Amino acid sequence: MANPVTDLLLPAATDRFILLANHVLSAAPAATERLRAHAGRVLRVEVENWRVPLPPPPPLTLRISPAGLFEDAGEQGTVTEPDLRLRVDASHPIDAARRVVTGELPALQVEGDVALASDMNWVVANVRWDIAADIERVFGPLVAGGLAQVGGKLASTARTLAEGAASVWRKP
Repeated sequence: MANPVTDLLLPAATDRFILLANHVLSAAPAATERLRAHAGRVLRVEVENWRVPLPPPPPLTLRISPAGLFEDAGEQGTVTEPDLRLRVDASHPIDAARRVVTGELPALQVEGDVALASDMNWVVANVRWDIAADIERVFGPLVAGGLAQVGGKLASTARTLAEGAASVWRKP
């Protein structure tokens, strides 16, 4: 059954995620160079074992463009089997949040092309969003410095809370 809210929000959220991912990749020429070698290849991100009382996110299917960036490949419907499948385990959402906050990857399974998996692993391990540089470009260095300090304190607090919650909620 169609849900008008989901039907409007999911494509917009997917587009924004792809724009953000491409913004981050564009700042790392070594990453786009690695991904250019896989132009036309398709990767699919799937969430498994969803236990949150909200609908699970749908699979995200991305094609690597000739520029080494991502484009949405979900709408074409012609892709039957992706070249690389990433299955994210969402059975322990607090632990997954802790991992993301501390810069780790949540538990996931990787299936498919070994060379593409290796280069994607390199990109994930080495490319980071320089939020402070983006804030400085928009607001200037004075405001960016203050926001970076506040953001660092918030991230530290979130990391501590996530680690504490994960230890309390972790099943033996």
